[in-house]
Amino acid sequence: MFMRALSAAAGFEGRPLNDDERQSLNAALRYFREAAPRHNADEEESLFPRLRLLPHLEVRRALSDLARLEQEHHWVAPLHLKVDRLGGKWLADGELGKDEAQAFRTAVEKLAAMYRTHIEFEESVLFPLANLVLGAAEAAEIAAEMAKRRNLDI
Repeated sequence: MFMRALSAAAGFEGRPLNDDERQSLNAALRYFREAAPRHNADEEESLFPRLRLLPHLEVRRALSDLARLEQEHHWVAPLHLKVDRLGGKWLADGELGKDEAQAFRTAVEKLAAMYRTHIEFEESVLFPLANLVLGAAEAAEIAAEMAKRRNLDI
């Protein structure tokens, strides 16, 4: 949803935004600034280490993909910073210049391309595999760690 909002904004070519477009862009920027890093930590600090300890054949097959996901988490960080900086400037100034709008669009397109395969793997392989191989106690530990990252009580 938030990636779609960024992609839609990228198509506006830096023009002044209406109120709904501004709210949508602001929400997407906030999500990728605040929630996405917690999601990455959920995987890298809670889920992946537990999966790596398991002897299951399915998990062993997925290990190279786990490494790829971690690399993608780090690879996208500078793109997110660029999108956040340019998007924030757009919101503050009301519009972007042609070069800035192009830089915003290019960064968003790179993010969107990466997230398509990243999310597809998470939803079709990683999360179903985790549900299959992790026990209830491990799942509860992961949930508690995730809640702690969000300052939530469970």
